[in-house]
Order: sequence, then C-alpha cells, then structure tokens
Amino acid sequence: MKHDEAMSAENRGKVRLMNFQCDNLTKKELLLQVKKRIDEKKKSYIVFVNADVAVKADTDKYLRRIINRADFSLIDGMPLVWISRLYKEKIKERVAGSDFVPDICRLAGKKGWKVFLLGGMPGVPEAARDNLKRKIPGLKVAGTYSPPLGFEKDAEELARIIDLINQAAPDILVVCFGCPKQEKFIYEHYREYNAVVSVCAGATMDFLAGKVKRCPRWIGKIGMEWFYRFLRDPKRLFQRYFIDDIKIFRMAVKYRRQK
Repeated sequence: MKHDEAMSAENRGKVRLMNFQCDNLTKKELLLQVKKRIDEKKKSYIVFVNADVAVKADTDKYLRRIINRADFSLIDGMPLVWISRLYKEKIKERVAGSDFVPDICRLAGKKGWKVFLLGGMPGVPEAARDNLKRKIPGLKVAGTYSPPLGFEKDAEELARIIDLINQAAPDILVVCFGCPKQEKFIYEHYREYNAVVSVCAGATMDFLAGKVKRCPRWIGKIGMEWFYRFLRDPKRLFQRYFIDDIKIFRMAVKYRRQK
C-alpha cells in the first residue's frame, strides 16, 4: 500500500515531507488547477496540512492515506515550510486553506460556479454566506448546512447531508468540521455526492462568518499565527499548540534521520 501510494504521488509531481506527500504549488497555481478540474467536471478533493494535521497523521494511518491520495495536498503552516528547507525540498510557499477559500470564491463569482458551505455551529455557515455574497458580486452560494454533533456516526444524517449536496449540485464544496473529521468525510463520500471539488477548510467557516478574527498578514508570514490564535483563546488551544503540535519537531528529526 505504501509503495502504491508513493508511486501515485510521484506521478502527480508531489514531494515527500517526513512521512506524507504534498504538492509543491503556489496558491495561484492551485487556483489554476482547480479551475481545470471544474472545467473538466473531474471530481477532486483538497487537503491543507499544518502541524496539527501532520502530527495527527503520524499516528493515524487512515488520515495519512487520505492526505497521500488527495488530488491536492498543500502545506498550510510555516513550521512545515521550515522543515521542508531542512529536508531540502524547498516548498514554494505556504498555502493556507483560510486564504484559498475566499480566493476560489472570488473566482467562482466570476465564473458563475456554485458553492456549498458545510460545517460550523448553527448560524455560522449562513453568516459566512452573507459575508461572502456581500463582498463578492455574483457569487452563487447554492446551500449551507451545520450538521449536529455526532453526525458522522448517524447513517440517516449522513444520507441527509449527501442529499442536500446533491440537490445543490455545487461546483465547490467547502467542508469545515476540523481534522480529521472533515478529511474522512470527504474521502469516504466525495464520489457519492454531486460536487466537483471538495475542500477541507478547518476553521475557515468561523473566519468567513466573522466569528473568529484572522491574524494580521505579517504575523502569518513570520510563522506566528498560531501564537496570535492562542492569545485569543488560550484555554481551548493550549493543549493543541503546547502539548500536541510540539511533536512536529520530534517528527522532523525522526524522519530526517530515516531519510
């Protein structure tokens, strides 16, 4: 299985970083690739890998398989960009899902593509829709939905979600459940529902809705967005940033030695 995945990724022009494959694309290049997929009606899915996702994938083989088999897997996090330099892979740039989604929505507004927003707490996807439509003339938001907690274990609810997507028939499905729930949902169902390109977008729905404020761009460029977010929500994010995600540095050393 590992050999097959590695060969498949190699054929798509991917590079290996630690124990997963990623696309060495700029955001502009990714947008062009997505346009091509939508024009060809070729079902695809996109994942964004930051330190948190990479750490989870180190022990979750299923998640790692989803990343390696993704049509596009992008590096979203400066620590991983720095690690790529240590590995001499030279990732062109960090491509954040929260930056990509507004850009693909702007392109959707110009091209007449339909977008479906899935995830977030009740009312959040609707607020995200309203903000996007206010900022992007001509954007078609074909649907929004906030699934209840535990939906992934409820066959009836999963069928309802897929039916909603099928009725809307979006060109772009933005899924914001958090990792690994969103990645597993898309991987297991993207061939069933009627959406062309599915995007794993994490906290993007909260950003679009204005529920959570994005950090200033310059802070993101120096790799300190995580600290900005921690200061705004320390109780929730302490475990993630200072206990879980710190493992990324041990991973970097471990896989560097193996390489």
